Amino acid sequence: MNDPVCLPPPHCLPAPHLLAEFACAPLILALDQNGVPQRWISWQEACFYYAREMVAWDAGDNAFTLRGGISRLTGQRSAITANSIIALRGHSHGQGYNRHVPPLSNRELFHRDRHLCAYCGREFSSQRLTRDHVIPISKGGSDTWTNVVAACMPCNQKKGARLLEKAGMELLYLPYVPNRAEFLILSNRQILADQMDFLARHVPAKSRVI
Repeated sequence: MNDPVCLPPPHCLPAPHLLAEFACAPLILALDQNGVPQRWISWQEACFYYAREMVAWDAGDNAFTLRGGISRLTGQRSAITANSIIALRGHSHGQGYNRHVPPLSNRELFHRDRHLCAYCGREFSSQRLTRDHVIPISKGGSDTWTNVVAACMPCNQKKGARLLEKAGMELLYLPYVPNRAEFLILSNRQILADQMDFLARHVPAKSRVI
């Protein structure tokens, strides 16, 4: 079950002239309180968790100060500093959660395979790659991480709906299921260096993601 969407209270919102700046702000890496990577959250969500004292601890080399309105009682402007990596209080999934199977999409598949065709080994743009089923769907294959690879259009057409042996083709690398840390890397195009360093420690040695 997905976590409920939390809306930030009004005092967490920056002044109107700062909204454009924060619209391009990097995402915050959310962990459980044991330090297991969970998901990316927006600065609004991070601000909400800080304001409700739901952040168990934080880390990272980057911090973002979110300034709100001026208090009528103190005359001071409210501010919350959010780190680039935060651990949230509550249920802990444990390290096994890192092996949760992420959803399959072409974008993440091509990133997993580093935009290399599994048959000819050449690098292609996303527009020139396809999702190939090693065991074709028509022959009982599944549309899952362990049965799909990135393939250029000519190689995909050459293989067709045949098994590798029948097509006289070989895989240059084996498909595998990326763990949650790998999926978080694949799903964010603006990862900060400290976030990447943290996630890299949760990536298996066989990974092609980093």
